[in-house]
Amino acid sequence: MLQTLQQLPPDPILGLSAACRADPNPHKVDLTIGIYMDEQGVCPVFEAVQIAQHAMIAEETTKAYLAAAGDERFNTGLQRLVLGAGSAALQEGRVSSIQTPGGCGALRIGAEIIHAAAPRAKVWVSDPTWPVHIPLLGSVGLEFHSYRYYDPGSRGVNFDGMVSDLKKAVAGDVVLLHGCCHNPCGADLTLSQWNVIAELAEQQGFTPFIDFAYQGLGDGLEEDAAGLRLLVSRLPEVIIAASCSKNLGLYRERVGATIFVCNDAANARAILSQAQSAARRVYSMPPAHGALLAGRVLTDDHLGGIWRTELTAMCQRINGLRSDLRTALEARCGGDYAFIEREKGMFSFLGLSPAQALRLREESAVYMLDSSRINVAGVNAGNIEYIAESVAKVL
Repeated sequence: MLQTLQQLPPDPILGLSAACRADPNPHKVDLTIGIYMDEQGVCPVFEAVQIAQHAMIAEETTKAYLAAAGDERFNTGLQRLVLGAGSAALQEGRVSSIQTPGGCGALRIGAEIIHAAAPRAKVWVSDPTWPVHIPLLGSVGLEFHSYRYYDPGSRGVNFDGMVSDLKKAVAGDVVLLHGCCHNPCGADLTLSQWNVIAELAEQQGFTPFIDFAYQGLGDGLEEDAAGLRLLVSRLPEVIIAASCSKNLGLYRERVGATIFVCNDAANARAILSQAQSAARRVYSMPPAHGALLAGRVLTDDHLGGIWRTELTAMCQRINGLRSDLRTALEARCGGDYAFIEREKGMFSFLGLSPAQALRLREESAVYMLDSSRINVAGVNAGNIEYIAESVAKVL
């Protein structure tokens, strides 16, 4: 039976990262996979997480399963972080959430609930979007339409095109939105544009499904949540896939949650029961270690203060790298790279062709995706001039 299966090509992102690791060039630069790196090229462990981990290990007395919905402290803390402690939806009890294996697990459980509620629902995804969105959501049988989002000419959001396309979404459809720090382009909606999306959802009846993986890495924890919170304040239902991989550095611990904002408390409880049933089918029980750490950090004032300071410094460094990269590219390449500073989060398109991206890999060992999407956090003081010089050679 197994002999009938053929070897598949490597994942387009993970495969390039693996190729970079194997490259003997001492000047190689990995700008592929979306992981935060410090100036030494290391993905650091937050001090707040380290403190929480030491305390947890000292106090831990069991490895029994968590509850089906996950750690209660984690769920409570993440709901408040995402929606705001003063959220009317929280106060009205019409929010439920289930802990998941990372943001990917959160997207999958959201898709399971959408399919259970409306098997023929169409999911509208941005063009471009994170490449794993469609495989994750499509694995349950959902159909897709795309809406225009990124304009290569202006290096920003094609909002007129987005609105024109979303006017075709109807009640029972789902619109997948990037809450902040759009992956892969880094171009985000303004708050006034979020307001227009809210009006469309009110008028047409579609349900927003928000991928919220980068809260705190754009402008700040509160600022990055403003658009999402606006939708929650105006609409009867919103689904959110939240992740702690980036803003708590818990990548390999796989910590996430699907948050359901529902019409009322009874519906929130019903949806949670459906989510627990879906989780039981997909992965049975949630992993504990990372969620227990995140729960401690998110609900402890002392640890939370340390973490917020660390996250602010990380956000400021990314924004500083954007400014420095713009300066370096303009000095070496000419042209206008101001769009890099306007974008938010970890990603940006440099506007190179696939052939130029290939030359960068082959001639300079500077690894980026064929779309020229780069992870800005892979840039540092030691490689920024080399990156700019290498880009100039292929232009």
